[in-house]
Amino acid sequence: MEATSTSLKRLRFGKLKVVRRRLLQRYEHQPFISCLAGFYSCRWKRYQRRRTEPGKCCCKMRECVFFPLLVGAFCFSLVFLYMWGEAKNDYNNFDWYNYGNLGFWFLWSLVLLIVAAILFMYITLLLVLAMCLLSEGQQLYLHWSHKIGTFLVLGFSITALFILSVLWGDQWKTVRLSFQITAPYLHIGAITIMVLLSWPVALHAIRADKKVVQVIIVGPYLAILLFLFLIPLGMYSPCIREMGTLGPKPALIGHRGAPMLAPENTEMSFQKTIEHGGHGLETDVTISYDGVPFLMHDSTLRRTTNIKEVYPNDTAQNAALFSWDTLEELNAGTWFLKDKPFSCMGSLSRADQNQAMNQSIYKLSNFLRLADSQNKLVIFDLYRPPEKHPYRNSWINRTLEVILSESGIRPHLVLWLENDMRSFVQSVAPGFQQTTGSKAPVEDLLMDNIVKLNLAYTEMSSEDIRKYAEANITTNLYVVNEPWLFSLAWCSGAHSVTTNAVHTLKNLSQPLFLMTPQQYNIMWILTDLTSVLLIALIFALHWWRERSFSCCAHDGGPMLESGTYNKFRTGEEGEESWEPHPAQGHLCGGTGVLMDGWMGW
Repeated sequence: MEATSTSLKRLRFGKLKVVRRRLLQRYEHQPFISCLAGFYSCRWKRYQRRRTEPGKCCCKMRECVFFPLLVGAFCFSLVFLYMWGEAKNDYNNFDWYNYGNLGFWFLWSLVLLIVAAILFMYITLLLVLAMCLLSEGQQLYLHWSHKIGTFLVLGFSITALFILSVLWGDQWKTVRLSFQITAPYLHIGAITIMVLLSWPVALHAIRADKKVVQVIIVGPYLAILLFLFLIPLGMYSPCIREMGTLGPKPALIGHRGAPMLAPENTEMSFQKTIEHGGHGLETDVTISYDGVPFLMHDSTLRRTTNIKEVYPNDTAQNAALFSWDTLEELNAGTWFLKDKPFSCMGSLSRADQNQAMNQSIYKLSNFLRLADSQNKLVIFDLYRPPEKHPYRNSWINRTLEVILSESGIRPHLVLWLENDMRSFVQSVAPGFQQTTGSKAPVEDLLMDNIVKLNLAYTEMSSEDIRKYAEANITTNLYVVNEPWLFSLAWCSGAHSVTTNAVHTLKNLSQPLFLMTPQQYNIMWILTDLTSVLLIALIFALHWWRERSFSCCAHDGGPMLESGTYNKFRTGEEGEESWEPHPAQGHLCGGTGVLMDGWMGW
């Protein structure tokens, strides 16, 4: 009898220890859940929260309807952030476009990037909190302030994407090009997210009490996972290539010189390009009212000179309608220090600042002499003068006169881009390298003696570049500023690029993200195998936990099938409440033993 009594006491004490341990396991991470629910739902106290019952929905119908909006806001904000982040190559063009409409210079591109990053981080935080709450078996309830924030993020992202698509649709071509570089790494990121999502998916799928519900939860997850596993089969990147097949590094042509280091289209800007090893110089040519070709990109002088201070009534007048004597008086450098046209300019030395402040408008003849003395190629856009201009119909003749007679530049250094009167130009200056700005059949290009294509980088195609190269027609891409884009041009076989960032791109010794097919296959297979193993372990862990909870409940222990405890089970309203187990008196020797054990904890 004594032995039986001792055995019963030991059994009671052992089960009491199990209750104590599992209650501690349940409540030891309550501060963590409080933080999650507090930030997501503004429900910081335990009695305000509700747990998800096994087989039940993770939230009320209203929250079920809103949760897809949260996911949608995340997706749209991610797309916009990625799109605008990859558009960094063209931020200067975006700011220049806004300058033309607003009349003042501001780095709107950088502001938009910061706003996009903040909104994305905010919506990502909400989604992470939701996933953590689901992983902890908590019901979702998004606070009304976050719901307003979600609508704002969703509306802003959709509106921004629509406006940019209408006004600047070519940026989607940039996004497509970027996938050729980033796709292998985006694939790894997507697989990582799916591994993290496997925790709440496994939890709710295994707890579901109906097979249909389990299929609804697991089916889409496995379909997306399978798609991600197989997507590398359709992936293409010119930077995934065999060793020894990479062509030479593209030559660098300074776009208006080095506009990140000096005022564009000034002598200082071209000198900076030469100092940093540029192979060529690109510029824009306008003809003054008295027939002097000079360098100016804009149709007016407002942005890049001090005409507002000198001739305030003529700021809107076409630059070609001024005489050279008037143009020569203007300062073409102070604006650069004031407006800082590039967000990544860095700081200039005192000597460079002084030099920039004293720059003036540059004549074409002086530009050509500088290029000839340094043996640099030149390429330029030639702007036809406006109506009633004295050189309206003789602009090409006047330009040729300056090139051939006044500058003395060697003809083979000139890449002639203008299509008008090309046959006449070839007869007068047969030594020019004839260049065109659009793709055409190889036969047509050869008939026109074209030796170089000058294409926007959005038209980049390794297949086309290779096809033209076989006919001895080289390809120049413009304007390429970002290292990733230069790397893609390098891998695609481009012979040269026009860039604002000669000082940066000159330092690249090989393309970014360059790898062999074998290296990529190893990365792909290891990623997939590792993710399969982790996801299988997570599902197995949840299955084992739920099976253990179920066994404890059937053995008369204090566990519910949901993994919660009868001592602190969820009431009808979902609040955590105290409810004695019917077998407490028998198992623990009455209320006194239970209370003694509770006080001991």
